[in-house]
Amino acid sequence: MDLRGTFSWACCLLSSLYISSAFALPVGNSSPVAEILDPAVGQFWHVTDLHLDPTYHITEDHTKVCSSSHGANASNPGPFGDFLCDSPYQLILSAFNFIKSSGQQASFMIWTGDSPPHIPVKELSTDVVINVIGNMTTTIQSLFPNLQVFPALGNHDYWPQDQLPISSSKVYDAVANFWKPWLSEEAIHTLRKGGFYSQTVPSHRNPQSLRIISLNTNLYYSPNNVTLNQTDPANQFEWLENTLKSSRQNKEKVYVIAHVPVGYLPYSRNTTAMREYYNEKLIGIFHKYSDIIAGQFYGHTHRDSIMVLSDSKGNPVSSLFVAPAVTPVKSVKEKFTNNPGIRLFQYDLNDYRLLDTWQYYLNLTEANMKEEPSWKLEYILTKAYGIEDLQPKNLYELAKQFTVLDNKQFLTYYKHFFVSYDSDIMCSGDCKTFQICAIMNLDQESYANCLEQYGLWHMQ
Repeated sequence: MDLRGTFSWACCLLSSLYISSAFALPVGNSSPVAEILDPAVGQFWHVTDLHLDPTYHITEDHTKVCSSSHGANASNPGPFGDFLCDSPYQLILSAFNFIKSSGQQASFMIWTGDSPPHIPVKELSTDVVINVIGNMTTTIQSLFPNLQVFPALGNHDYWPQDQLPISSSKVYDAVANFWKPWLSEEAIHTLRKGGFYSQTVPSHRNPQSLRIISLNTNLYYSPNNVTLNQTDPANQFEWLENTLKSSRQNKEKVYVIAHVPVGYLPYSRNTTAMREYYNEKLIGIFHKYSDIIAGQFYGHTHRDSIMVLSDSKGNPVSSLFVAPAVTPVKSVKEKFTNNPGIRLFQYDLNDYRLLDTWQYYLNLTEANMKEEPSWKLEYILTKAYGIEDLQPKNLYELAKQFTVLDNKQFLTYYKHFFVSYDSDIMCSGDCKTFQICAIMNLDQESYANCLEQYGLWHMQ
């Protein structure tokens, strides 16, 4: 189905659906009641990879349930989606309704990109992409009129997909207008120019500021032909260094948010999500300013994973978190995918140290069967793995424990990797090696050494 000709009615349908049901959808009550927080603990939400498919509808012909299945038979379509389809609006709305009714008090939300669906380029257009991002923005702003949101662009938040430009564009202008209620004039200015920005988080408690740096790592994404052979697309590296230098001088702490993550993909051998040159460049900058970078947050892979950046002496210096997607989509060839997920971070309001993660999920099969979206707590990270907090040294020690044969914590980690899609999924041998090397080694040299240690560097 070509969205270019159908989005006008689909968008109107979404709007009417939102008005009639935004506060009426049943929300699961099976997650624990929000804990009474220590006054020194802050919280923020992280949502990513919504991937709205406006064509999703229930029909007897399962090849036509959604454009994002690319003609494949939807496996078991229900009101909240199907594992071969991107998100119906009802699924996305249920996630945000759960956040709203969870009782969790959050200072802000980070939203790390990818609103449009995974469908062929010829079935989309710039206007459709803009309309989808606009619809998702309006949904968030309507449900959370007083919540500060920090967005980042994803590789699908452009048309043609992946080809995000190094200068102003219709999409950059549109999202700058959509996100004006959340961002400062300076942030809007750089967003229009290159799709990135920085801004401090309002705080009435701490004289030390927390700065959010929202990077456009799509400029470094391997399929982006616009930036091929460029050393500093949109001068983002220069801007990033200047911003971090200024933050250090002003004694700020920094959270880095972006869509495409740094490091190596944990499900394949020797593969970075971005071009290797850009990965090495970013890692170098993050090394240099690790004393002020208090956390990094990404999306894109649709899976739940951690990474730990170490310095040249092997000391862990930065914690990185890749959040799972709201969309449950997989291709016909893939055996496994993720249940929809959203997460809540806890941090120390005094120094912005990351303390914990509360990961929530929707059992899609169960939700469709009951026709009710019962979002549940999947795990609390410190309790699931028996660590004190999310500081780099603790995550690094956890990853070292993963290397032990038949380590139960790694089995738990791998179940969480797919957001409890299938508790019987196993990962050993090469699978486990790729996971562990990706967690502990973000640059080419250390990653190669890790594979060599396991005898896999020269594997074909």
